Parts: sequence; C-alpha cells; structure tokens
Amino acid sequence: MGGWRVGLMAAAAAGVAMAGCSKPADKAASAEGAAKPAAAVASGPATMPTRKEGLWKQTVSTAGMTQSSTICVDKAVEAKLAVWGGGVAREKCGQPTLTPVPGGLSFSSTCDMGEGGKTTSHGTMTGDFNSAYKVEAESTTEGAAAPQMNGAHKMTLDATYQGPCPAGMKPGDMTLGNGMTINMLQMAEHGPAGMAMHRPGK
Repeated sequence: MGGWRVGLMAAAAAGVAMAGCSKPADKAASAEGAAKPAAAVASGPATMPTRKEGLWKQTVSTAGMTQSSTICVDKAVEAKLAVWGGGVAREKCGQPTLTPVPGGLSFSSTCDMGEGGKTTSHGTMTGDFNSAYKVEAESTTEGAAAPQMNGAHKMTLDATYQGPCPAGMKPGDMTLGNGMTINMLQMAEHGPAGMAMHRPGK
C-alpha cells in the first residue's frame, strides 16, 4: 500500500477517533448533548460529543488526496478509540484539551504510539454529530518506524449520517472506496500490522 494511502487511512482513523471519545463520567451529559448541536454541548464544561450510532460516510482530504469511506459506529467504537493518532487505543493518548468555539470545539492532544511515533495535533470539530460533522486538524508525528508517517500533516474530514449499519457490517468496520474493509477496533488494539483486511464477500 502506497504511503499516501497509509496516510489517508491514518487520517480517516484519526477523524473517527476524534469524534468518538467521551469520558465515562460524562455519559449522561453526552446522552443529553447528542440531540443538540455541538455549540450547545460546548456551552457548559467542554466534553467530547458522541456520534449517533449507525453508518457514517466520511470524506478525508489530506496531502492533496481525497478518499471516501463508510464506518459502522456503536457505543463500543465510541468508547475505544482515542482522540487522535490513527485509531490507537485511548490509553495511548493524554487527556485532550477542549475549548468551546462557535459551532463546536477546538482540541489539542498528544499520543505516544510506540513504533507509530509521537503525534501532537490541534484543530476544530463542528456539527451536530447526529446528521453531520466536520473536523479540520493539523498534526505532527515524530519517531515513527514508517517514514511516510513522520512530519506535519493537515486533514479535513466531512461526515454525514447514512442510517443503520447494513447487515454483515460489524461495529468498527470501515469500508474504503476500493471496497476494502478494515476494522478500526482491531487497529486500536493491535495497530496497523494487526488489522484484518477483507473485501466484501470474503
């Protein structure tokens, strides 16, 4: 897989992760805030919004390349993924800094991914997280074993809700534009080398 494709996958995973992190103590607030725009959620103490369960279509643009994918989201996906870092487990990232901004939240975070390097990131998340949301982020990775993952990167992710997940699509499954499916929960637990990849029907 080419370096830019790896980068797109990581950026897509990161966008998924950013939208999906909520602290256990904030479950009640997240449940109440899920029906409100991100701006309303941000009016009190800043906490991560929670996406509506089901199928989301997302378009990621980075390094002059664009890739669309769909991902099946449930509570386990939201609870597992980190705020930033290409789908790594949440415990690899420190507590993010969240600040209310018009229409949503700004964030900054640092993740230590071992062989995946250390990534610092900042950006904004806007939208209602029930029908649509947008993430704009800048990140810098150092010390990654894969050279193409190091350096500064910019990423924009636009996501829209598609409805319930289709039969045969497991929570965490992300289907790329070429028909390849990867499971982001497996990526969070084992890293890119441990991801199961398959095409529909296989």
